[in-house]
Amino acid sequence: MISQPSASALEEAYDRLHPLIRKWIRDQGWNELREIQARAILSILDGDRDLVIAATTAAGKTEAAFLPILTQVAERREPGTAILYVSPLKALINDQFRRLDELCDQMEIPVVKWHGDASQTDKKKMLARPRGVVLITPESIEALLTRRPGDARKMFGALDFIVIDELHAFLRGPRGFQLASLLVRMAVFAQKPARRLGLSATIGDLREAGAWLRPSDPKSVEILEAKSDVPELRLQIRAYVEPPKVTDPDSAEVGGDEKPYAASDSPGRVALDPIADHLFETLRGANNLVFGGSRRTVEAAADRLRRRSERARVPNEFYPHHGSLSKALREDLEERLKAGDRPTTAVCTSTLELGIDIGSVKTVAQIGAPRSLSSLRQRLGRTGRRTGTPAVMRIYVREPSVDREASLLDWLHAPTMRAVAAVRLVVAGFVEPASTSPEAASTLVHQTLAVIVERGGIRPKALFDLLCGDGPFAGISAQDYVELLRNIGNPEHKLIEQAPDGTLMLGEGGERIVQSHTFFAVFETPEEWRLVAAGKTLGTLPISSPVYKDCLVVFAGQRWVVLEIDERTNTLDVAPHPGGMVPKFDRANIEPAHDRLAAEMRAVYISDDIPPYLEAKARELLAEGRATFRGQGLSERTIVEEERDVHLFTWRGSQANDAFAAALAMAKLPAEAHDFGLTVPKKSAAEVVSVLQAFSSRGAPDPIEVALFVANPKQGKFSAFVPDGLARRQWSQRNAVFVRQIPEIAAALVA
Repeated sequence: MISQPSASALEEAYDRLHPLIRKWIRDQGWNELREIQARAILSILDGDRDLVIAATTAAGKTEAAFLPILTQVAERREPGTAILYVSPLKALINDQFRRLDELCDQMEIPVVKWHGDASQTDKKKMLARPRGVVLITPESIEALLTRRPGDARKMFGALDFIVIDELHAFLRGPRGFQLASLLVRMAVFAQKPARRLGLSATIGDLREAGAWLRPSDPKSVEILEAKSDVPELRLQIRAYVEPPKVTDPDSAEVGGDEKPYAASDSPGRVALDPIADHLFETLRGANNLVFGGSRRTVEAAADRLRRRSERARVPNEFYPHHGSLSKALREDLEERLKAGDRPTTAVCTSTLELGIDIGSVKTVAQIGAPRSLSSLRQRLGRTGRRTGTPAVMRIYVREPSVDREASLLDWLHAPTMRAVAAVRLVVAGFVEPASTSPEAASTLVHQTLAVIVERGGIRPKALFDLLCGDGPFAGISAQDYVELLRNIGNPEHKLIEQAPDGTLMLGEGGERIVQSHTFFAVFETPEEWRLVAAGKTLGTLPISSPVYKDCLVVFAGQRWVVLEIDERTNTLDVAPHPGGMVPKFDRANIEPAHDRLAAEMRAVYISDDIPPYLEAKARELLAEGRATFRGQGLSERTIVEEERDVHLFTWRGSQANDAFAAALAMAKLPAEAHDFGLTVPKKSAAEVVSVLQAFSSRGAPDPIEVALFVANPKQGKFSAFVPDGLARRQWSQRNAVFVRQIPEIAAALVA
């Protein structure tokens, strides 16, 4: 239900808080509570239901949760932690600790950070006498349950509240499965059910969030959504065309950006160079965020901006921020942003997308056209946080060079069109719902091993009932789970073994896995190299190209020459260097696009409006893309033959196109999915149409039969241990709705 308290009830909220909390509020200089805070106070103090609090970034969600729950636990005397705050990021935990420490100290409520970089002394004190508030990551909960199960039960056995921040980050993916499983495992030994509070700024379907928070009784979860208070939005989309035949758009060649941007064929100049020129000109003198996507793009952009500062003989204000940087470098940059006393621009991956308090940010920029509406909306919420100040965002689109020999798909200028479509959807308030995750079976392998370690052994039925059954892996049947257990226990893997009484225990292979320090995390991490300069660790770097002595890398916004290599410990001993070519960062997989984004792209092609937020080159590419679309008759035409390729314009999202591609593979027509649909290579239109007519005239294929033609149905860190049959059944379940739409899609294509 959507709670809508009366005005008189809102006025009452402040008086209901603990006296020390009221004093703290006055000391902060607050004139009044925000609307969402007042509503949350009354809901938490007057009820006993779980709660989802949804509000924009900087709307005071943390205080909305903690002011009333600290009021409730202020007089608690029973042993055990009272409040467990779970965050997806260590940096967010550090930030929330700073926000809560003073208030909790005044109330004599202990609060401790609990992650890999936190104080061991503070952790030992909490273990000796657990009480108050623990701020923790899912991985640290996992470590406690598996390494110190007795201490974990003592700490988490009497919780009053579990607060999950950035809830949308857990609605999909392996970490979501892991945290949902951890909540079930902790509930088993809880003396009483803890109330669960989820906090988030970006959720498309709040009831879906409520169902994740309390899957056993989703209707009981109360939804509090803040009234919209959207600041003025100032937006610009800028487009840049890569030089012809560019092979590395993030290259950092020496001298490549020494000259002003002129013709597209300037030697050594890629689109990132003029983008850096514009960023340097417009962002200096203020605090900003530039989202670069991959770590390699982040480093390449930060390096260009630093060198521009050096050439202009001005202090550098541009610094990279990503997960491979050392803790000290990341936290120094976060503190510098928050202090606001020196102009600072962070060039980052998604590490600063979530709710870390970094103070007032004037501008947010993004390099690359968006695919995720959720991420775009989250990033937009980082700017315009002060009353009366606009939200400012620039999207820098990189387009390939096109000529007479270029493909039709390149002439359609998908990146520019996708950027416009994404902006239109975000302004309309659309956010993708959480999709089903392909990592379920892989994460179930992990949780199976974790529970066996935690319990010291467990019977198969008890394990199934805990994790599957009504648990987070409810989509796995008893038969599926038996197949998985047999697979991980076979002589090839030896992850588990069974005692004569039926108890499951770790096998030889399982022992090796759980003893690794990387076991606690369920997300995949590439092989990392540690960079050390003059004995000081700079951070870690995933490198895919060969590493050799005297090669060069760009890291932390600077260039480094490799002096020595220790392959045993994956360590590079480096020294500062002025320039050169760099090994490549591993690129992330392309984000999936939702059906609505594909449909909106088509709407952009069909419409005639020219958005005022497009700069000149973007307007030119918009016009060129529309002219190509209309010249090819693509408002009606759905099949285009180009040389020996056949393009199918389905105007569907990634998951629908991928399912359709698998069905075409089943019909011996391998196809490549893209922004517009699919391309079938080395076939004639007549051959493709014949197959499409067959699809449209008969019923939908069996999803499990289609799954047999999927090249990589397994995903996740532990996917190597998932039986192939189970992986394909899981694929068929996730994609059944799209497989059933294949006759409809085929019919529309040949109509």
